[in-house]
Amino acid sequence: MPLARADLESLLRTRKLDHTLTTALPPVHEYAGPYDEHAIGATGVTALDARLGGGFPRGQLSELVGPRSSGRTSLLLHMLAAATARGELVALVDALDMFDVESGAAAELDLERLLWIRGHVVANPDLCRDVNQRAMEQAVKALTLVLQAGNFGLVAFDVGEAPPEALRRLPFTTWLRLQRMVEGSQTICVLVGGEPMARSSAGLTVRVGLRAEAGLRATKKGLGLRAEGLGIRFSGQLFEGLDIDAGVIRARARVYEDANVALTTRAAEYA
Repeated sequence: MPLARADLESLLRTRKLDHTLTTALPPVHEYAGPYDEHAIGATGVTALDARLGGGFPRGQLSELVGPRSSGRTSLLLHMLAAATARGELVALVDALDMFDVESGAAAELDLERLLWIRGHVVANPDLCRDVNQRAMEQAVKALTLVLQAGNFGLVAFDVGEAPPEALRRLPFTTWLRLQRMVEGSQTICVLVGGEPMARSSAGLTVRVGLRAEAGLRATKKGLGLRAEGLGIRFSGQLFEGLDIDAGVIRARARVYEDANVALTTRAAEYA
């Protein structure tokens, strides 16, 4: 049996299919080793980077998932800003055209280094089903072109508010093909959505959500409103930010599934 396995692995390598072998990947413990900017890209959030062993792995398909108002967009902006601060080019395939430029600027994202690809998908899954599917397929094609072009340190595919039905209708081979394209490159490819879509053998999933606390307590004081619990922070009538938890999941080491990291976001201040 060991000989048969060795022969099979040799055949896969000969045909340049060795990327399918888990034995070709570095041991799991190496991901927590010394920070290597050529293999890992920092998110810009110190607590999360410490848990990730430096950041997201390059040359892998990873995921950033969470429900609406979970902090996933704030974390994505941190990641884009951190990449541009390193002097890298970044790309955002924005399937629903929901990126807010002012929020990006407030997160110190260098917009001169951002390629923003804007799409359009109807959020209601009961409306324009065929239109939604074509729009989703176009977004995937745009992502494919960006990955083929190379030269990007971080490429994000944001379908966080896309109808789940439109995502489910995409063949699973879509994610396998994208993983094949990004392997061996210096690009971090991150799928951003409400739920996991793909799982790379060496990529990771970061699931974010509001910090679970005692509950929401709101009291009116004159015209002011103070809310506590559930990770939502107000000061008077002003929204201050979110307290969120980020759970790290590695496909090859399920021990990481229960490792949560406490994070804090703040609302942008506009003049």
